Amino acid sequence: MYRSRKALFAGAAAAVLSAFAAGAQAQDVDEVVVTGFRGSLVAAREAKREAEIASDVIVAEDMAKFPDLNLAESLQRLPGVAINREGGEGRRVSLRGLGPDFTRVQLNGMEVLGNVDSPMDSRGQTSRDRAFDFNVFASELFTKVEVRKSFSAEQDEGGMAGTVGLFTAKPFNYGGTRAALSIQGGTNSATEDFQPRLAGMLSHNWDDKFGILVSAAWSKRETEEQGYNTYAASPIGSGATDLSALSAEDRAKVQSGTLVFQRGNRLSVWGSDQERLGLTAAVQWRPVETLTFTLDGLYGEFTNDRDERHLATRASQNSTILGGSVPHSGVTSPPPRLLAVRWDAYNSVLYADVDNTVFATETRRQEAKNTFQQVVLTGEWDLERLKVQGHLGHEQSDYDIPISDKFYTEAFGGLVTDYAADGRSARNTYKWNTADPNSYRAHEIDFSATYQKTRLDNAELNVAYAFSEALTLKAGGSFRGFRNSGYSQATDDLLKTPWERGTLDDRVNDYYTIFDKHDDQSWVTVDWDKALAKYGVTRFLGAPRSIYSVEEDTTAGYAQLDWRAEVGGMTLRGNVGARAYETELTSSGVVSAGPVTVSNTYSGVLPAFNAVLEVTPELQVRVAAAQNINRPSLTAYAMNGTVSRDANSGFVTVNVGNPELDPYTSDEFDAAAEWYFGGVGMLAAGVFHKKIDGFVVSERVTNVPYSTTGLPDNLIAGVTGSTNVNEFTRPVNLNDAELTGVELSLQTDFFFLPGFMSDMGVVANATFIDSKTTYPNGQTGPIWGMSDTTYNVTLYYETSKWGVRVSSNYRSDYPIDQGGFRSTTYVDAAAFYQLTDKIRLTVDGINLTDEREIQYNGLQAKRLWNETSSGRTVFVGANVQF
Repeated sequence: MYRSRKALFAGAAAAVLSAFAAGAQAQDVDEVVVTGFRGSLVAAREAKREAEIASDVIVAEDMAKFPDLNLAESLQRLPGVAINREGGEGRRVSLRGLGPDFTRVQLNGMEVLGNVDSPMDSRGQTSRDRAFDFNVFASELFTKVEVRKSFSAEQDEGGMAGTVGLFTAKPFNYGGTRAALSIQGGTNSATEDFQPRLAGMLSHNWDDKFGILVSAAWSKRETEEQGYNTYAASPIGSGATDLSALSAEDRAKVQSGTLVFQRGNRLSVWGSDQERLGLTAAVQWRPVETLTFTLDGLYGEFTNDRDERHLATRASQNSTILGGSVPHSGVTSPPPRLLAVRWDAYNSVLYADVDNTVFATETRRQEAKNTFQQVVLTGEWDLERLKVQGHLGHEQSDYDIPISDKFYTEAFGGLVTDYAADGRSARNTYKWNTADPNSYRAHEIDFSATYQKTRLDNAELNVAYAFSEALTLKAGGSFRGFRNSGYSQATDDLLKTPWERGTLDDRVNDYYTIFDKHDDQSWVTVDWDKALAKYGVTRFLGAPRSIYSVEEDTTAGYAQLDWRAEVGGMTLRGNVGARAYETELTSSGVVSAGPVTVSNTYSGVLPAFNAVLEVTPELQVRVAAAQNINRPSLTAYAMNGTVSRDANSGFVTVNVGNPELDPYTSDEFDAAAEWYFGGVGMLAAGVFHKKIDGFVVSERVTNVPYSTTGLPDNLIAGVTGSTNVNEFTRPVNLNDAELTGVELSLQTDFFFLPGFMSDMGVVANATFIDSKTTYPNGQTGPIWGMSDTTYNVTLYYETSKWGVRVSSNYRSDYPIDQGGFRSTTYVDAAAFYQLTDKIRLTVDGINLTDEREIQYNGLQAKRLWNETSSGRTVFVGANVQF
């Protein structure tokens, strides 16, 4: 199957390339001058056309006129790009089938590393990885985004999927004095709040000798995701459950322990109050015509105050509908009684009717803040034949969650839970009054906090010497010093001891609230201040834990030859080169209260080749071949974990990170044909292939000497090199993977239609990918995080006076660890009316169909994990240019 699909891809691409060659001879359309959205398309097309590597570009026609409200949402319009969303907003980017960890993001030529997180554990809460969260930055601050898909020696190594380059405005881009102001107000159908967005820019250019530009963007919004939520499913026996109402066959099945029950079965609402601030400044100085200095600064701040409410079947013993509980308030509740049950071919329980099961409500509060700062000084010296370019930069990103607290209450009652057979929805019917405070008792209070800090220092120098117009030699070197550290604190189970003893006044009547924002049900939650006052609890945290620090110092150098030649009446241009790198890694952490530091060094040489053949002025064919790397996630490198020994059995377990991991390596190949026609038109088809070695997986081995772990002796007393470790778990380089894909893209005006219809146009692309890797359980399947099909279609109508466009973005199912996500189709729209030469009125609509995000667990059973929606968002506003 895998080989046949590769052949199919190659055949399809060949057919399209042949069609290009024929069509190129038949078209002869004059170039025209275009502005607005068309102008952006033309500028992006020309940047792609002139590039010597495979790339795509998005260009804003002016400040605060970026095509979308979020950079990730703009990027999803490009071939091979897929995104995931948080609260309805684009968050992270996957490129050509590889996840966000494989996509490098650069800002003004310097790598950016800035994480936020998700309130949902299944989406990567408080993650430590190399992915970039695009909701940190306001899109209004940027004038161009470039996606580089093939590798050349002059690029920094890494970013195996590709590199996303973000560019802010510069004063030399404008003449004289320029200013812009954007004002928008919006609302969301779920939150029904007012969402203001403000952006402004002021620039002055003194005859291209000296220039200053400042810009700012601020927004505030509420988000709400709500729906049905579970935990990872698990098989469970009946325990003390009363099964007398079941048939003999059903009773035997439940008692066998083979049925898989969803855990949690909860109604959930994730709310957040978000505020985003972005500031940029750029100073440019040209003391002589050949020398230019640019100082860029960017400050970003993203705060997120969250409020979560859940109603779940979550008992103190387990989290299924068959859970029991120790008595509260000295009252022992009878065991649950299962009245009916149905399951599917995978033994997943689809329907259960139970009396007297245990419920819990969770009231969670969280305060999160990300701050990002970057300063980059760039110099460019352009002589006749010699060009020297370099930069010095520093950036830091702090992500703090000083408050992440949970309050649980408990209640008993009956429930009918009914899961749809297709795994896309579920419904609970409650046999008791979930809004009656007398039914609930306090159960547990948990306090926690998490802190992350990232630093990056970067220096780069590049030299290019042109022997002739046809031959240029480039060489350069760089240093990259990266630091990431973090820790967490927690205090758990504050009410547990008096609760278990029956001495706690666990009635909630003095501090309850009724939560009624879920579409299906209302239930009791708590007022935090009143609850803490009731129990005399002052928020406090334990000693820091999960302490880690990762340091990477990378030195790299490259040599590259750019050429241009005439071959058979056609122009052949491209580059060939190699990049050498060496990385020194130091990982420090605390393992079972003992400090541990491990160092590692690795190096390599990466060849790269890119070529473009201009067959005709309209048709060109490009090929690329290279090797590249991708460094493992910070979580895999982090030297923290546990060493434990059971006091009774002596069973020893070790679970740690692995700083000695090698980077992933890939052999990459690209081929594409591009046909450019008319003033806007472009038709392109490409094939790409990657062979990846060294994918990291979690490996568990049994009965090995403690000395093989590489950890120092006596992290816990008596565990030394000769001690037998019963279970040793750590990440290792183990699996390989391959992926092959086809990209097709088209953009054109409908110039061939009569009258007003010629002002219409389309931008469309589709990507098809086939991949194969081996999972930790030994099964083979597609790469985690990879959708095999994505497509984007934008229809637009634009005149100089008004315009409208509608976009649809589709992403097919994709697997992740323990499960995956169902396919989604998001529909967005935008319109403008040019009131005067300087004033433009705008309307933007996001997620107009209120698309649901559906997550499943079990790669075969695909049981419902989460099902949420976040509402439609509409903004109206004005853009003023001075």
